[in-house]
Amino acid sequence: MTRSRPATLGAAATHPDPYPFYADLVAERPFGRDADSGLWVAAGAAAVSEVLADPVLRVRPSAEPVPRGIVGTPAGDVFGELVRMTDGAAQAQRRRSLIAALDTVTEEQVVALAGEQAARATGWWDLQFGVPVRVVAALLGAGGDVPVEAARLIGDFVRCIPASATAEDQAAAAVAAGRLLDLLGLHLRAGGGGLLGALVRLSARDGWPQPAPLLANVIGLLSQTYDATAGLVGNTLLALARHGRPDDLAAFVAEVVRHDAPIQNTRRFAAGDTTVAGHHVPAGSTIVLLLAAANRDPLANPDPHAFRPGRADPQVFTFGRGAHRCPGRALATAITVGVASTVTAAPVHEGHHPSFNARIPVLKGQFP
Repeated sequence: MTRSRPATLGAAATHPDPYPFYADLVAERPFGRDADSGLWVAAGAAAVSEVLADPVLRVRPSAEPVPRGIVGTPAGDVFGELVRMTDGAAQAQRRRSLIAALDTVTEEQVVALAGEQAARATGWWDLQFGVPVRVVAALLGAGGDVPVEAARLIGDFVRCIPASATAEDQAAAAVAAGRLLDLLGLHLRAGGGGLLGALVRLSARDGWPQPAPLLANVIGLLSQTYDATAGLVGNTLLALARHGRPDDLAAFVAEVVRHDAPIQNTRRFAAGDTTVAGHHVPAGSTIVLLLAAANRDPLANPDPHAFRPGRADPQVFTFGRGAHRCPGRALATAITVGVASTVTAAPVHEGHHPSFNARIPVLKGQFP
């Protein structure tokens, strides 16, 4: 590893090699304040685990459950219903239904569909961002031009999610959310099958048959697919170029998830006073959880900087843990396996797409 250091905490996710910086934090300050931003930072695996398990530490600030710039817009309506952006009993209930619906889809089905879509990709960007969303839209049962339109719209919707979102981003997200609600609502009212049909049945069984939260979380599933799977696809293709093609591609992708996490960090907000790693964290505090650093904590994974597919019981934080563990981890992995099985050309790596938390490589070069 080179010993370069990101200029700021916010630059780490897209730095050419943030892992020496993360390793220093894990060794020297597994939990503490960042001098530049003033934010609390959890880097060590134990500290990250403690934060993720603390019910006082929420996914949104208590005073701003929905970003102010999208309150009262379709994007705000969707955001306020997302299981990934809410806490409490309703969130847990909806998450159970979503997991049960995803369990109706087989890995083989996803891998095959991802391979078909990858074979039709028009370029590297489309392979990373368009293909995963079209796969999920097709799994939902959407036909015709809906998967293509959904992939286009979800790119605008996700612009409202980062804390750095501008007024222009939020306006674009509001328009996109309205159109997505219309598209998916038509499919829902038509009695669609597929993953959406399963979610309708399971949500009714679990006591939330209302269409608004259901449609919002379908959009949430598409939005989580967009950035996270784009990063995983790109990081996997680059890892294949470095390490060669393995016999077990699924194990290879699983190690990419740990070793070069597509989602490098997330945040938690203190709804009350609490304690983390012996530090008093007052109400109103923000904590940045360096998931990618925890993945490489030697106390969690021996020889953590080695790329070693097939590790026994790896500790992986990329998709979270506990109440907000991402239900789409297996889906993202299967999509990536399908894409990487189909596209064997090695791309050229030219930096990363701008982001505070996602590590999504910019891929160039001749597309197969």
